[in-house]
Amino acid sequence: MRIDTRPLPPQLPDLGDLPPLLTRLYAARGVKSKDELSHSLSQLAPWHLLKGIDNAVELLLQARQTQQRLLVVGDFDADGATASVVAILGLRALGFNQVDYLVPNRFEYGYGLSPAIVEVAKSRQPDWLITVDNGISSLEGVATAKAASLSVLITDHHLAAAELPMADALVNPNQPGCPFPSKALAGVGVIFYVLLALRAKLREIGEFNDKPAANLAELLDLVALGTVADVVPLDANNRILVQQGLLRIRAGFCRPGLAALLEIAGKDAKGIRASDLGFILGPRLNAAGRLDDMSLGIECLLSEDPFQAKEMAAELDGLNRDRRSIEQGMQREALAQLKELDSENLPFGLCLFDKDWHQGVIGILAARLKERYHRPCIAFADAGDGQLKGSARSIAGFHIRDALEAIATAHPMLIEKFGGHAMAAGLSLKQQNFAAFSRAFDQEVRRVLKADDLTAHLCTDGTLSAEELVLPLAQQLNAAGPFGQQFPEPLFHGVFKVKNQRLVGERHLKLQLCTLCGRVELDAIAFSIDRSQWPNQQVTQVQIAYHLDINHYRGHQTLQLLVVHIAPHLPSSP
Repeated sequence: MRIDTRPLPPQLPDLGDLPPLLTRLYAARGVKSKDELSHSLSQLAPWHLLKGIDNAVELLLQARQTQQRLLVVGDFDADGATASVVAILGLRALGFNQVDYLVPNRFEYGYGLSPAIVEVAKSRQPDWLITVDNGISSLEGVATAKAASLSVLITDHHLAAAELPMADALVNPNQPGCPFPSKALAGVGVIFYVLLALRAKLREIGEFNDKPAANLAELLDLVALGTVADVVPLDANNRILVQQGLLRIRAGFCRPGLAALLEIAGKDAKGIRASDLGFILGPRLNAAGRLDDMSLGIECLLSEDPFQAKEMAAELDGLNRDRRSIEQGMQREALAQLKELDSENLPFGLCLFDKDWHQGVIGILAARLKERYHRPCIAFADAGDGQLKGSARSIAGFHIRDALEAIATAHPMLIEKFGGHAMAAGLSLKQQNFAAFSRAFDQEVRRVLKADDLTAHLCTDGTLSAEELVLPLAQQLNAAGPFGQQFPEPLFHGVFKVKNQRLVGERHLKLQLCTLCGRVELDAIAFSIDRSQWPNQQVTQVQIAYHLDINHYRGHQTLQLLVVHIAPHLPSSP
């Protein structure tokens, strides 16, 4: 593991009256003006910059006038679930009386608006299909819907291919020619913007002259959850959406289902952070789509009854426990496969398959292996009928969707279909093509990356002095977010003396540390440590990378170092 210090620009920006450390932290994350630090909704990028949104609004207005039946077609992850709920609640609040939803079961229909899911949708007799978090690659599905005389509005955020579906309206910041500045909007963010534009048009035509306009801010808790859970970059625009959602949750203004998920996880809503959305709420919501049917997650978030919401949240929590158990077994099998390979000649791009692996968990497995081996990874599961479903995760410097497109271009018969982002993608291929694809994937990774790129490294914000290792600074950093993808939480490194170390909860290392000068003693914890390495009573000094964290216990707050990397450090000779 290599530790690097995050570079600063040659000249620090003027960010107003901020402490020097915060100015450096923001500057290292690309902030150039204090306007980027505003979390006011007035600072959101204007909706009218989204290509296709005027057409979408006009068509929705026509559908509203005749109360046509709308069917929201979502995705089976947390972004798709929250986007579905935002669409349903928002459209109903804006005067649509017939709004229903359909979310494909990943094991029966796969991803997106496929021809098969259109056939299912037709039984609901809708006039409109509105996709959320999918649709940009659904050429055949849209064609099937149009052939059945259904109107189609696509709202999506995934990268577009060379050919676009022939939908009636299409809103996607990543479609060609769209000037919207935030290409990082999640699917839930895109449908939220469509609702903002629709409300603005209704206000313009006098719909709210004698009644209050729908308060779409009530949906921001869901927008925040979907945005963080989908691991999209937290640019300035997404940080506004996330922070506003967090503020609502902390104030107790969130959906009963979201509150129930927090309660069952033992998390106090008043202290919730962006990372909690991704690591506490997101997995419990995703568990429904991974192991069962995301309809359970959607119904939980739609519920207005706190007691009913608690029952569904408990069911989601149980599914998440099952998912963890399945994931741990798959990890053991994957590591056994990789142990058979020569560690020095490990492929640059990892492709793994086991006929018994669970389709809904291969994305998590790929992410775990990517983190462990620091190289792009694709995990495959048996999808039946001689087909494999793959889930890919990548590292910095390797655009995974573009890589799949390059392979598909060079080997036209190898991949059945694919789609995704820079860091995550999905694909399907015939089982008989697995070996050939694995070779092609490794070759493509080798074409783009060098061996040095496969060395894991941490990028920190440098070291802190003994005087800076205090609770007020931790509180200040805690309030400086939201932090997340491409806007990382402040991370520091340093060498400390070890006064005490012990195992807690079977997998976690509790430490009592002391600065080298001996003036400051600190509590620290490292989660999920390597049991074969720690505790190690022979180690008297450690180099760690850590977050300044706050430990809450019986109403008291104390400083705690949250360790993300730990290694023995040889004391300097006297």
